[in-house]
Amino acid sequence: MSLEEYNQKRHFNKTPEPEGKEAKGKGALKFVVHRHQASKLHYDFRLELDGVLKSWAVPKGPSMNPADKRLAVEVEDHPYSYRTFEGDIPKGNYGAGHVEIWDEGTFHAVGNLPRKEGEKLMLQELEEGRLHFVLDGKKLKGEFSLVKMKGRQKDAWLLLKKKDDDAVEEPYDAEDFAKGAKKKSTSATTAKKKAATKASSGKSATSANGKNSAMPHNIVPMTAKLTDGPFDDEDWIFEVKWDGYRAVAEVADGHVELYSRNGKSFKEKYSPVVEALEKLPHEAVLDGELVVLDKKGKADFQALQNYQNTPSEHLYYYIFDLLYLDGQDLTQEPLLKRKELLEKVLSKAKNPLRYSEHRVGDGTKFFKEAQKGAWEGIMAKAAQSKYLVGKRSAEWLKIKTHLRQEAVIAGFTEPKGSRKHIGALVLGVYEGKELKYVGQSGSGFNTKSLKELKEKLEPLVQEKSPFKEKVSLTRDVTWVKPELVCELSFAEWTADGQMRQAIFKGLRVDKKAKDVVHEKAISEESQPAKATSSKSAEKSKTAPKQKSGKKELVLQLDGQEVHISSPDKLYWPEEGITKQDLVEYYQTIADVILPYLVNRPESLLRHPNGITKPGFFQKEVGDHAPEWVQTKEIRAESTGKDVNYLVCQDKATLAYLNNLGCIQLNPWNSRLQHLENPDYLVLDLDPGENTYDEVVEVALTAKKVLDELEIPVYAKTSGATGMHLYVPLAAKWPFEQVKELAHLLAQRIHEQLPKLTSLERSPKERRKQIYIDYLQNAIAQTIAAPYSVRPRVGATVSTPLQWKEVKTGLHPSQFTIKNVPQRVKKLGDLFAPVLGEGIDVAEYLKKLKK
Repeated sequence: MSLEEYNQKRHFNKTPEPEGKEAKGKGALKFVVHRHQASKLHYDFRLELDGVLKSWAVPKGPSMNPADKRLAVEVEDHPYSYRTFEGDIPKGNYGAGHVEIWDEGTFHAVGNLPRKEGEKLMLQELEEGRLHFVLDGKKLKGEFSLVKMKGRQKDAWLLLKKKDDDAVEEPYDAEDFAKGAKKKSTSATTAKKKAATKASSGKSATSANGKNSAMPHNIVPMTAKLTDGPFDDEDWIFEVKWDGYRAVAEVADGHVELYSRNGKSFKEKYSPVVEALEKLPHEAVLDGELVVLDKKGKADFQALQNYQNTPSEHLYYYIFDLLYLDGQDLTQEPLLKRKELLEKVLSKAKNPLRYSEHRVGDGTKFFKEAQKGAWEGIMAKAAQSKYLVGKRSAEWLKIKTHLRQEAVIAGFTEPKGSRKHIGALVLGVYEGKELKYVGQSGSGFNTKSLKELKEKLEPLVQEKSPFKEKVSLTRDVTWVKPELVCELSFAEWTADGQMRQAIFKGLRVDKKAKDVVHEKAISEESQPAKATSSKSAEKSKTAPKQKSGKKELVLQLDGQEVHISSPDKLYWPEEGITKQDLVEYYQTIADVILPYLVNRPESLLRHPNGITKPGFFQKEVGDHAPEWVQTKEIRAESTGKDVNYLVCQDKATLAYLNNLGCIQLNPWNSRLQHLENPDYLVLDLDPGENTYDEVVEVALTAKKVLDELEIPVYAKTSGATGMHLYVPLAAKWPFEQVKELAHLLAQRIHEQLPKLTSLERSPKERRKQIYIDYLQNAIAQTIAAPYSVRPRVGATVSTPLQWKEVKTGLHPSQFTIKNVPQRVKKLGDLFAPVLGEGIDVAEYLKKLKK
């Protein structure tokens, strides 16, 4: 196999990567998985076949869980010598970034074939698009398959784990097993022997019945989602939400590790807790909260912060979960079972160790007690929930008695009057990679805390603002590196996304700045199924409404019965948004979206398992569509074959599409009545690593250019990272002329912003430039429809804009499935003129060619 493409992409006098030369290894076939921190972190999966390393980029990394279908994009072959490569590819080179070996070992074909026959079989399977093999690595073991996907780009495959003795059932995240992330101190066998020894000596107080395992280390604890109110449910338990530091404890043979959620050790600072843990007669991993209680028994966060300077006899470690016990992994056991074992483990433990009690079912009454006692809030946890290491789950919910928010300190203002050290803190939270301004806090300090905070901030001072957006403040600001995290209480979120009356509560040494985001409450009515039984939901009027566990929902639309299977299936797990929520959104805005769908062939982009699983394109509607769904056979120019497209004509078909997993809707730009003539011209502003403010700059420049030409133009967010600009045509002109005009307009815009924009289609030919895509103007090309939801985090919507909204600070994340219906109700269809009177394309072509 030629390594020409590999060599063409690299300059070996500038990169440490080995030059591409064919060479065959000896003995068993080798495989390697590289962890590649390039512009985006991904994993490179490589198999030695035919003298080279056949390679696939796996964005989420391989998984040992058969339920996971990992997208794997086939890339150029790599030389066999690349198998041992680790290092840094310098900036400016192809694939720049850090490369390290994540896993390596041998592999062979399924069955007991010699290397030569096995390799020949696997090469044949590779050609056929379905490759089966058995891995024997340090992390990856057992049978796997690489399956080529149909209907997506030619290089898309799926990497799948087969159910066998090596497979796991728990969630699998390759990052949990990256270098230094998790290390095993002993083998599972050794751990089992130790547990048996303890049991025989009478030290073990309980039988765990979990999965035999070595003790895990460096645990990232499971976290909860914020919800907006209490509820009653017999399948849920409720605990105090302690106002302290989350802490994980590892106890083994009298040795203890005690650390925060971001791995910072608490051993020295809270030594009485460590001393008590050392006396536990078990090997255990515990999860809990470090708190200091005041005289009234209420958690005092500032006293906890100042514990080293002012020790308190009321320091406690409230323990609410047990992840591992005497050789047994308990994370896959139900929460109630874990707590039952935990209570036994702590039955003879002394202060400051305390078992965190819980209530079953009665969340509303417990919440009222929390309000009366001025607690921070309560926790709601599904009784049967598993412990998902490092995950934020909707099976654990936090219900706060008052508004609290963590924020990153971005700067501070100078004090006025008699105040010393600091006037107010300037605060931000992260939206993706960008820090967003959320207000200031000048309350909650005393002279001592102001002095201590100033001392911590001074080494972080920098000239540049950490915000990409311009923040208008009335006082001069001293900017700092965004590293310190604080917690605040506040009155409310304002309409422009700022905390009102924010009061400083203290620094959070247990949180990483990059993890601080705007906590948005899940509405009770839109929460995912909380209960494992529907009976308790019937008993309680205050239980969340979507806990039915319905296998099917039947809708009566346009005189048809539309069956929605698994309506409670989570399409957006992090946001708790279900398939039924998606259906309801589209039915709510059906009247405004249907004009952009009716009589247009639809290319189906399906995500039947939600946004966390790979989706796939489907042009051919297939044989399973109901008779009432309209279809249209159209000959594809690229293949010469007839394709039977679906056409969305009504609300019933819209719901049918949603049931197929069509989150995003992709209609043609032209209708059946005139397939060669589009209804509108489209310019797609597609950013690379650019900020959205830069997208806005290009959009406003485009508006200026088109205004000067007296060409009407309408804008909408893409719902992802870009913006779409539409010019009405009224279906009077063929695609060929429309595309030519789009190209000329794109050139004019590019001339105005030559450094910021590009007309180069290939991403590698443009660096930090916004691509003005005029090639969307061709028959069968599709783009997300106005008001279409996108299969992205946040359930964002491609939303028509008023031009006065296109300004600095605009971002697609502002428009979601939750707020767009209300926006449409208020503003109507801003895009309606796009389907109205069109421009004279021939006249503008003549004008622009002069």
